[in-house]
Order: sequence, then C-alpha cells, then structure tokens
Amino acid sequence: MIRPVLAESAIHPGIRPFIAQWHGAVVAQVQTAIAQHPVVVVGLSGNPFVAKARKALTAAGLAHEYIEFGSYFSQWRLRNALKMWTGWPTFPMVFVRGTLVGGANDLRRLIDSGELQTMLQA
Repeated sequence: MIRPVLAESAIHPGIRPFIAQWHGAVVAQVQTAIAQHPVVVVGLSGNPFVAKARKALTAAGLAHEYIEFGSYFSQWRLRNALKMWTGWPTFPMVFVRGTLVGGANDLRRLIDSGELQTMLQA
C-alpha cells in the first residue's frame, strides 16, 4: 500500500466492528456500481470538478454511471467514508474497470493519452 494504514492489531478489538461497518452501505453501493459499470464517477452536487469529469466523458462518447452523495453542505460523512475506503482525498472519484484512476484532471490525462480507451478495451 502506498499510504500508511493503521494495522488492525493497533485497533482495540472493542471498536473494530464499528470501524468495519462505518457507512458500509455507502461503500457497498459504490463497490456494486464499479462491478456493474465500466466507468463510474462518484461526486457531489455543486462541485465543478465533478461536472468537468462528466463532461469530459460525454465529449469522449463514453457512457458512465454517476453516483452523487449530497452537496458541500450535506452527506459529508458518507463522502468521508469513501475517502477513508479509497485513500483518495477529493471528488470526483473516477473508477475505470474497477480501478480508481483519480479525479477530473487525472481522467483528462487518460483521455488525452489514449490510455482510457486501452483500459476500456481490456
């Protein structure tokens, strides 16, 4: 793993179930979507980078599944659970064939380089 994650042995057994279940339904919803769709964008309303990523996909002629969790003022705890799960600090979170590829700027680089098409053909 490229980032440190607290070892399970360093977490008291009494709180392990709480951590394991923290907004588990949200994580499961995203996991289901990335298993069912080649491209998934996870975001929030009012975020210009989410809109930028979705527009880039549309302009490239690529369908995508979009999952929205609130706005800047709501559902931040749900989004925080996704940040904890992925390690990715911002939105959107763009998944291609089950792989987190980053956000809007990362997606743009993949589109421009042709790598996104290669990933989708695999």
